[in-house]
Amino acid sequence: MGNYQKITPKAPANISARRAYLIGGGIASLSAAAFLLRDAHMPGKNIHILELLAAAGGSMDGFGTAETGYTARGGREIEEHFECFMELFSFIPSLNNPTRSVLDEFRELNLEEPIESHCRLVHNQGQKADFSSLELSRGNAMELAKLHLLTEEKLGATTIEQYFSPNFFETNFWFFWASMFAFERWHSVVEVKRYMERFMHLIGGMNRLIGILHTEYNQYDSLILPLIKWLKKNGVNFKYEFAVTEIDFNVSGHEKTATAIHYTQNSKAGTIQVKEDDLVLFTNGSMTQNTERGDLDQPAALNCSQIKGCFSVWEKIAKKSPDFGRPEVFCTDIDKTKWLSFTITLKDDNIVFPYLLNLTGDKPGMGGLVTIKDSNWFMSWVVPKHPHFINQPDNVKVLWAYALNMDMEGNHIRKSISQCTGREMFEELLYHMGLKDRISEILSHTVNVIPSMMPYITAQFMPRVAGDRPEVIPGGSKNFGFIGQFSEIPHDCVFTVEYSVRSAMMAVYGLMGLGKVVDPVYPSQYDIRVLSNAAKTCLNLDKVSLQDISLGKLLQNTELAALLMS
Repeated sequence: MGNYQKITPKAPANISARRAYLIGGGIASLSAAAFLLRDAHMPGKNIHILELLAAAGGSMDGFGTAETGYTARGGREIEEHFECFMELFSFIPSLNNPTRSVLDEFRELNLEEPIESHCRLVHNQGQKADFSSLELSRGNAMELAKLHLLTEEKLGATTIEQYFSPNFFETNFWFFWASMFAFERWHSVVEVKRYMERFMHLIGGMNRLIGILHTEYNQYDSLILPLIKWLKKNGVNFKYEFAVTEIDFNVSGHEKTATAIHYTQNSKAGTIQVKEDDLVLFTNGSMTQNTERGDLDQPAALNCSQIKGCFSVWEKIAKKSPDFGRPEVFCTDIDKTKWLSFTITLKDDNIVFPYLLNLTGDKPGMGGLVTIKDSNWFMSWVVPKHPHFINQPDNVKVLWAYALNMDMEGNHIRKSISQCTGREMFEELLYHMGLKDRISEILSHTVNVIPSMMPYITAQFMPRVAGDRPEVIPGGSKNFGFIGQFSEIPHDCVFTVEYSVRSAMMAVYGLMGLGKVVDPVYPSQYDIRVLSNAAKTCLNLDKVSLQDISLGKLLQNTELAALLMS
């Protein structure tokens, strides 16, 4: 999108009397509130964020103390071409200096401290594994090429395991891909296609995580906190521990209008009457819904309750129109959507962090994810930039890890990670790091290990077909939209902050009739330079000279020629 489209819209008619009700307090609703303020000129006092929990931020959380330990369920990966994300934080003031934006400081940090992994994979209890290439066979590369060409309609609900050959799952590509994005073999191959196309420009640096950006602190302190502060300064209303239970609609022919929001707060039921020119935006699913936490001595329980917050509300309203999607596709098979992360807090440590610096060669915050190839739990860890929390003392350090295989016995701890206490998880991690002989000494400096069990953390990756996720603005909708990870945005990929922010921008601009264009998804897959580099990386080729070579001769006996002629 060019600067021609970067307009300041006029205020919609009667904007001072219109209300916005944003159901869910995650990044999608926070972004929608920001765009309503800036682009729709809605008074902040007319914007209401309705959140089930006691704090906003959704999946981008982070809190704790040096005495009790810190916890963050995870961090979303960010890259330069998150156009809507960058637009949002370009006008949110920094907490440190209100004359500068969050984006200003974010960009400066990543120019000064770029991520480049020097130890992407380990095995054999703390030995570096070869991560120099993707290890794709020519057959694997052909499968990726065909995936790029096949339509989503043709692929349908095909799983990753159904599409790829068995040897694909033994390659470095799969170890990189699965650990970076949390893909399981039973997830949707359509989502792999979207990721591959969305991030094709990064495939050349995939083995070193080049192009991945990081924040100064955890993403709550660095991104959510300044956004909330700015929204509150502009008068936006936050209602916490506010449980929306139902949304009423007037469905007349093709048209749909939200008319009421039912809720409970402080054990009292209530109803918000919604006018036709008001706005209701609903985050219809949450990756971190029903999270349960443990600690050093207690496992994190798996919450299988049928009371599922926003998913339960989605299940109710989906019965009112086929345009509202099919939530059962995403939130009814917890064994395929769960995994667990754990945050480790160490005090006065002089073992773990010096050891990891020597092992990886990466300073805290600059190395990214390290994956353990021979971990039965399929574990990875991250050493974040220090301090990771705004209130974190210098002698207290934080390490984050997660696992994808929930129900397999560990290599050192003979239990599944689902059954383990935080202490046992940390012992298994230290074993794989090569610190088995120092576990007892390290635990004496461990403040806490807080595991977070998330039943729906990869629900958005479940195999799906068109219509399973509702459109951001359903057909015929007058004042209602879906936002967040379980709405449908063509060409973009879920499990990213960008997806949530983009959905908010689409909903606000469309339903408010602003006439402003939403930044398009970065089209890297249509750039011949990107395609060429991706092909060379996947085929493990060095430079290919094109001078004085006919196209036919260049393609002779190649996979691309076979692909074009098949």
